Amino acid sequence: MQRNLIVTKDGSHSVSIPEWEVSYHSVHGAIRESLHVFIEAGLHYWLQQHATASRCVVFEMGFGTGLNALLTLLEAERLQRNIQYETVEAYPLEESMVQRLNYCDTLQQSFWKPVFESLHTCGWNKPELISPFFSFKKVNAFLTEYAASEPVNVIYYDAFAPNAQPELWTSAVFKQLLQMLAPDGILVTYCSKGDVRRAMLSAGFQVEKIPGPPGKREMIRASRQLNA
Repeated sequence: MQRNLIVTKDGSHSVSIPEWEVSYHSVHGAIRESLHVFIEAGLHYWLQQHATASRCVVFEMGFGTGLNALLTLLEAERLQRNIQYETVEAYPLEESMVQRLNYCDTLQQSFWKPVFESLHTCGWNKPELISPFFSFKKVNAFLTEYAASEPVNVIYYDAFAPNAQPELWTSAVFKQLLQMLAPDGILVTYCSKGDVRRAMLSAGFQVEKIPGPPGKREMIRASRQLNA
């Protein structure tokens, strides 16, 4: 599978897969999209609703370039909130490509570049304490093979688009995610297609459409239905 480094409109990198005609992030801005969809609509939203929570458990579907994990680490440090981060990835990026990613420089956080690279190079399937506020575990597996170690507060659902990987947007997959979710948990994703919303609803999610990032009118934030 060929993967190419590309520059998105906010100057930050993403990775494209020509064979699938997809990229890991929005071409309108990788950092901009991740901040909007996963940090602001997901992490910040949950933390604001749970100001006294001792920690937040985050699960990311698709570690990819590590951008969402980096941004979450930076927020854990800035807010001094404890975050336990778990992610699953079946096809890790090559080390040579990881070293070229420009996220820390674009964010003017060059100090964190070795730490960012360590997210990619650290061992699989075991927790790592990256900072006093950020625990990290990545699992080399497909989503269907993954079992959460404990209930999840925030799910970053960042799978490739349904046209590329339709098997990851089914009611069965969302039922698995719902079982992972804590009673007060939420799921956020950039995709708001009608088929995706219907799959979420049939799995037991309550679905809310909210404004999307640049280049996308809407996104989804979902939680448990009252009777689920």
